[in-house]
Amino acid sequence: MRRSNVRTLAVAGNALLATTLLAGTALAHGGGLRAAAGTLSVPTWLFLLTGGGVVGASFLLASFVTDRAFIRAVHGWRRVAGMRFDGVATLTRVLSVAALLGVVVVGLEGPQSMFRNAAILFVWVGWWAGYVATVYLVGNSWPALNPWRAVSEWVPSLDRAYPERLGAWPSVVGLLALVWLEVVSPLADDPRLLAWVVVGYSVITLAGAHVFGPDRWFGSVDPVARLFRYYGRVAPIQRGEDGLAVGPPGAALTDARLADGRDEVAFVVAILWVTTYDGFVGTPLWVDMAQTAVGVGVPAVVLYPAALLAGYALFLGVYWLAARSARETAETYLTPDAIARRFAPSLLPIAAGYHLAHFLGLFVSLSPALLAALSNPLNPPINPSVVVLPSWFGMLAVAFVLLGHLLAVWVAHTSAYEVFPGRLQAVRSQYPFVVVMVLYTMTSLWIVSAPSAEPPFV
Repeated sequence: MRRSNVRTLAVAGNALLATTLLAGTALAHGGGLRAAAGTLSVPTWLFLLTGGGVVGASFLLASFVTDRAFIRAVHGWRRVAGMRFDGVATLTRVLSVAALLGVVVVGLEGPQSMFRNAAILFVWVGWWAGYVATVYLVGNSWPALNPWRAVSEWVPSLDRAYPERLGAWPSVVGLLALVWLEVVSPLADDPRLLAWVVVGYSVITLAGAHVFGPDRWFGSVDPVARLFRYYGRVAPIQRGEDGLAVGPPGAALTDARLADGRDEVAFVVAILWVTTYDGFVGTPLWVDMAQTAVGVGVPAVVLYPAALLAGYALFLGVYWLAARSARETAETYLTPDAIARRFAPSLLPIAAGYHLAHFLGLFVSLSPALLAALSNPLNPPINPSVVVLPSWFGMLAVAFVLLGHLLAVWVAHTSAYEVFPGRLQAVRSQYPFVVVMVLYTMTSLWIVSAPSAEPPFV
């Protein structure tokens, strides 16, 4: 039976731990808290309400004790390092292209055990779990590492006109498709399949960049580049005309140009939803729902894409409802579209916090296996080591979720003060979005605290 790829790594991790006679519990896909879910000493409903209450209280605190001068002082703090890495970028791109080729070669020719295959571990542990976290915790280095862009810039392009009406919608579709593929296929336990998926993605990406040009393709269409660009805005280090600059985390999210259309709002919501979806399909509730749906005649093959699209439509609809409600509570002439565009970036810290809660334990526990596989990709150790996480490690997932939501509240608060001239109007405009954030908080905490279950029918 096929299994969700990162979950497969976690399940197999338990078997590897038994093989190597290590005591403890390996981290399950979906975050460290699942491993410690049984240690919660309070009822789940109280746990969730407390988390939602923390977010609500942070909004009240920010509303009562901050003013425009304080917000300007915080977001105006910036230190320009002035460093440039133009020469280093060439070297890093060459190395990234070599790494991409290595993933394909090792995936096809290396050992077919997931814990011994360097391609599997590099993509899911090193890149998706570890590197992605550096993008929102430190800064977006993907433009200097993107192997597909490097290759596309080495080859002349046709520079044909990109249909403006498409905007960022292809990247929305691409992100949803990639996550659907990750959930329903054994990409983490089949190195050859992973290699062929990388080849297919490379062909599509390089062909698109050749036709429309690298700037247009990676600026509008490629979902990975757009994902990293948005995640990078959460980070304290930003790259500007003067070089690298350090500022408060999330300060770059208040840029009014960051999400300037419905398509870009849709992509931001998609980032939030796909991370939630990836965790939700590993909960007992989803197992019961899926089995019930198939039992009444719903084809199993349409179950996961239907849930993906329905959940995304729900998230997007709730956000647009909040934008329309904000227009009423703020009593403003601004359209719901304008409000939605301005507040959409405040959702990105939520997605970042949930990603960190989801994958930090996976990265820490499997890093020794990754290093062992990279040391000899074609003949790695038979029994690689795995770090056994302490029981308290799971509680970090709660902290990451809450910190992400608290930063989101602050970003929304700052954006409101930049948009609305009156203090009361700025505060009232946030009411609907704070309600949405509280609901997101409780949903995220429920997912990371739920027992881990194997997604059925995949």
